Amino acid sequence: MVLRQLQTLRQAIKTDLENLCSLSTTFISTPQIIISNQWREELRDVRLDGSTLTIADVLNVAREMAHVDLEKTALSRTISNRKILEQILDKSPVLYGINTGFGALSNQRIPKEDLAQLQVNLLRSHATSVGNPLPKDVVRAMILLRANALIKGYSGVRPETVQLLVALLNKHVHPRIPETGSVGASGDLSPLSHMALVLIGEGEAEYNGAVLPGKIVLEKTGLRPVELAAKEGLALNNGTQQMTAIGCLALHDADSLLMSADAALALSLEGLDGWIDAFDERIHKLRPHPGQISIAQTVRKLLKGSR
Repeated sequence: MVLRQLQTLRQAIKTDLENLCSLSTTFISTPQIIISNQWREELRDVRLDGSTLTIADVLNVAREMAHVDLEKTALSRTISNRKILEQILDKSPVLYGINTGFGALSNQRIPKEDLAQLQVNLLRSHATSVGNPLPKDVVRAMILLRANALIKGYSGVRPETVQLLVALLNKHVHPRIPETGSVGASGDLSPLSHMALVLIGEGEAEYNGAVLPGKIVLEKTGLRPVELAAKEGLALNNGTQQMTAIGCLALHDADSLLMSADAALALSLEGLDGWIDAFDERIHKLRPHPGQISIAQTVRKLLKGSR
């Protein structure tokens, strides 16, 4: 029995190690085995308010397909802050990326009647990622995290734009986002542009196992594309939600791998009649290494009562 358990754990750890080592190109998939996990909570609906989202919430939405709601107070905040932005625009000041071009074109003033088209052009021009599509769990985590950032109200987006993002999650519509194209700390501009294109009925998305044009997917799910207003394209693609999504999932999977390794160690000691005294608390407290102390404590708990 112990040998069978060890073989199962060995294969699971090997699989997880391969996933972790290839993180930069293929990203992490759901682990084959989970012993215990501090991030995992009972499946529940997730309510976004912009400030209380947890890693457990991200996991529930990304991998367990949990339903997402928007907190009413936070949603009303987007309405009031959008009004402030529009009032400022009415006074016609120069606002970078809102009524000007981008980068080298920052000195180019954009006429008011072209502000919406500027935002559409921004998404189209930046949707240039290449490679295999990101896994569904990463895409779902990205959408959730971007919606959570926008619901704070500081980006000046309209509530209907955030609501459509959340609707993609609840309708299981997953934009096709190629995995290579982020510029790192300067922003996941390209991946988020691929995500946002679906909101305006462009790009591609996976729905019920098929990859379809964004417009068709929205029609099939009864969703209407949003017509971007001033600043909304910039608000949608100027963030770091791809790397944050991968980070959340990687942290969870690394923790699962660690717990699997602890269990494998304990089972090895049990199966080989190892010396448990080596994990005595007094020994490990002599060295100021919190991780070492924690692992020793876990092994003692797993082997409590062992002969």
